[in-house]
Amino acid sequence: MAQKIVTVYTDDLTGAESEEVQTHVFSLDGVNYEIDLVSENYDKLLDALAPFIKGGRKLARSRGGMARTITASSNESTGPSAEELRTWARENGYAVNDRGRIPANVRNAYTEAH
Repeated sequence: MAQKIVTVYTDDLTGAESEEVQTHVFSLDGVNYEIDLVSENYDKLLDALAPFIKGGRKLARSRGGMARTITASSNESTGPSAEELRTWARENGYAVNDRGRIPANVRNAYTEAH
């Protein structure tokens, strides 16, 4: 007897099936959440959180589990927007999609150039 196991990836926001679903983790009020989203819905999440991320302070976890604030000198800005990165990448010969995550090599090249 043979068995066939089929994995179906489903966007938690829309319920739509897609091979492009990725799992993302975020926290709010000390509670960690995990959500599976296609890139378009992940972009919506980022857009919705952007003003709060910009106004907030990043925290780093120490080995003891206590959070500490990362000072402005160690993290002066959150960096360019996705659209700014895409524009720069195209102008500098990198192939990037119109939506979704921007590859790490493009982000690294942008950081090195600026």
